[in-house]
Amino acid sequence: MMRRMVWVLGLATLAVGCHHGPRVQTVTSPETELRRAQELIRRGDHRRALLVLQRLTFEFAPGQAEAAAARYYLAECYFQTGDRVQAAHDFRKVADEFPASEYAPLALLRAGDANLRLWRRAELDPTYGETALSIYQELAGRYPDTDAAARARPHVQRLQNQFAEKTYKNGMFYLRRKAYDSAIIYFKEVIATYPSATLAPDALLRLVDSYRAIGYKDELQETCAHLRRFYPQATGLAKSCPADTTGTSS
Repeated sequence: MMRRMVWVLGLATLAVGCHHGPRVQTVTSPETELRRAQELIRRGDHRRALLVLQRLTFEFAPGQAEAAAARYYLAECYFQTGDRVQAAHDFRKVADEFPASEYAPLALLRAGDANLRLWRRAELDPTYGETALSIYQELAGRYPDTDAAARARPHVQRLQNQFAEKTYKNGMFYLRRKAYDSAIIYFKEVIATYPSATLAPDALLRLVDSYRAIGYKDELQETCAHLRRFYPQATGLAKSCPADTTGTSS
């Protein structure tokens, strides 16, 4: 009788032990985790998505399409949470390491955007602005027919106008002081570096003024010819470049 009771108690203990044993955790695949991160991003929860994506960074093989997606969305989370330096770095890596993926042009666009957001004091240090412009132009060259390139074009035009204006003002500073050689350098930079900027024809007209002031007749005539060909509607063209441009007109 005693032996039977011991056996019954043993079974009961085993049953209780099995009932309260450790639970087996379900392991989700990297693909599932990536989808979860994307859903978190869609809901605007970039901080939680960032934690998920940081764990996924090395889960995909370099050749997998999901690897480019994970890296791109990780960079986007850095951007949205305010770490623009890290975002710019990671977007750049996506474009360089996955150039054939659908994320490459988007990554270049966002790398440019990140640098543009970092450009806080344009009057003192234009580095971030120059980097943004360079990346946007690279995007236009590598992926010209993409939506990302189209979205970058207004940024390119705005940045070119800003840099052209700054350079043009430097030229005017020297022109007003009759330091014509220095003025010419800045006006030429506007034309060569930012030919589509709004101030490009004005820079050419100021070149004409500078050449006339120091008697560079050949350069004056060449510049007037360029103006007539490419900027025939430029304000002040007829006055600065009369039909017979000899360099003696005032």
